[in-house]
Amino acid sequence: MDSIWTAETQIEKRDPLPGDTGTAAVVIGAGLAGILTAYYLGQEGIPTVVLEADRIGSGQTKNTTAKITSQHGLIYDRLIRTFGRRMGEQYARANEAAIREYERLIREKGIDCDFVRCPACLYSRREEDALRREARAASSLGIAASFESSGELPFPVAGLTRFEGQARFQPLKFLGRMAEEVTVYEQTRVLRVEGNRVETARGSVTAEHIIFASHYPFINVPGFYFARMYQERSYVTALQGACALEGMYLGIDRDGLSFRSQGDVLLLSGGSHRTGRNRQGGQYEKLRSAARSFFPGSHEVAHWSAQDCMTPDQIPYIGRFSARRPDWYILSGFGKWGMTTAMAGARILAALVSGRDCPEAEIFSPQRRLTARALKELAIHGAHTARGLGKHLLPAGGHGVTLNCPHMGCRLEWNQEEETWDCPCHGSRFDREGRLIDDPAQTDLRKK
Repeated sequence: MDSIWTAETQIEKRDPLPGDTGTAAVVIGAGLAGILTAYYLGQEGIPTVVLEADRIGSGQTKNTTAKITSQHGLIYDRLIRTFGRRMGEQYARANEAAIREYERLIREKGIDCDFVRCPACLYSRREEDALRREARAASSLGIAASFESSGELPFPVAGLTRFEGQARFQPLKFLGRMAEEVTVYEQTRVLRVEGNRVETARGSVTAEHIIFASHYPFINVPGFYFARMYQERSYVTALQGACALEGMYLGIDRDGLSFRSQGDVLLLSGGSHRTGRNRQGGQYEKLRSAARSFFPGSHEVAHWSAQDCMTPDQIPYIGRFSARRPDWYILSGFGKWGMTTAMAGARILAALVSGRDCPEAEIFSPQRRLTARALKELAIHGAHTARGLGKHLLPAGGHGVTLNCPHMGCRLEWNQEEETWDCPCHGSRFDREGRLIDDPAQTDLRKK
């Protein structure tokens, strides 16, 4: 089912690439990250075009819960302990600046996108100490954060970490307006990237700088992002007749849920799992059960799901794609926080491409050092990939398509929840008939 953003937004169509061309920079992907990157490169005087396989905003941007916040789970206490205070400050500064920049653009351009400043809160029904530590850590980095013992949720909590001055908005209304200032070619899927040449079925683009903003990079070498990133799915239900909340809330418990209001609708989300690991389904029913318990007079008006790229240290990859390709750049691995980090990342890349100094780039660099925790997560990811690759030789049953992912050959798993074939290795997804839904795969499944 479509998200509430898609249901109420129409973005003007663009023509496909008319043939071979050249430019200073080319961005692959016309989601929020790609459009903002192209916009800021243009502000730097760097001519840029965007190539989109489908339509503007047709990827992950349309499925977000649209929180603009520097509160990214229990992150700041861990950042200080593992990377040090200086790099923790870089992360906090980049994301707080992103909130302010959204507000500036919306105000100066008169964008009607339901932008509202509001608090963002982490909560737990059982844990207090971790929330206190996170509040202290964030506050020490300059964020207006505090620990509270209660809030406005319809159930008791052990505590809250509250960030002031965060925001929410309607992402596709914002995206559509910003896309008006950028050259975008739709229905132009990128097939290959070789050196400074981006090849599509409609022609090629030669550029000095190439930016991968296509959610999950489809180029495996160099960079090897397939070995250091995976994807997760999560689920959203939109409720009318539930309570209106001033703040946005995210549970840190294993079964924690997310809450945020949008007009007279409450978005209730959760049920995260690794893509390709939902054979039994039941995620929407868990949300509906919670809705019946917490908001007995409410009713569902929409439901949808989202997909997020996850890095082993929970920090996005924003910067040069690889030391071997200094003229390639990447924005990916946003986790659950794509709205804020899309803005932060676009501004960082604009600075890097134009040669300006950008201290905040260090913490997000794809070439940063690996922590002990990240190495452990990489080993877990590697085991999932090995298992998926090992299954590709097994019989696949009587289906009409070959159930090996065209990206790297991993055996696809059936997602009962959404009736899709999902890759447990890297997150490519296909509908029942084998048509491609999500990258990094670039083609449909082969028919038998």
